[in-house]
Order: sequence, then C-alpha cells, then structure tokens
Amino acid sequence: MAGKRDKPEEIVLKLRQFEVLQGQGSSIADAVRQIGVTQQTYFRWRKEYGGMSRDQLKRLKQLETENQRLRRAVSDLTLDKMILTEAARGNF
Repeated sequence: MAGKRDKPEEIVLKLRQFEVLQGQGSSIADAVRQIGVTQQTYFRWRKEYGGMSRDQLKRLKQLETENQRLRRAVSDLTLDKMILTEAARGNF
C-alpha cells in the first residue's frame, strides 16, 4: 500500500519541527513520531534536505528542472547526429 508523498516544502517544515522538538528535549523516536514519519524517512530527508531554507529548495527544484531539460536536448541532438552520420555513410 502506497503512502502519501510529502512535498519538499512540507519536508523542510517537518525537519524544522523535528529540530524544535529535539531542542525541547524529546528523544529521536518521540520527535519522529510526533512529526508523523519513520526514523528511516527522517534520516533520508535529513540527508537530502537538511539545512535548506525554502529559497534554497525552490532554487534546487529550478536547477533540477533545467538540468532535465538540457539532458533531453543533448540526447535529442546526439540522436540526430548519429542519424546524420549513418545517412552520410550510406548505410540506410
């Protein structure tokens, strides 16, 4: 059964909420339970989003989108080059 996926903005808020709970003296297990995730999920999120602000997160998503677009463009151009090279050799 698939669970709900949190948006990156929600993840950053939950990580901050976890930090507040830790600062108040809660154990890791209690703090994780209060934000509604498992310990494994918390540590994965911390590894990926730890220390990010919302602005940094927005910029990261923009860069990922741009990177994806550029990768697609490069692969299209590479494919076109391969087709033209094959046609120039006369192997069609």
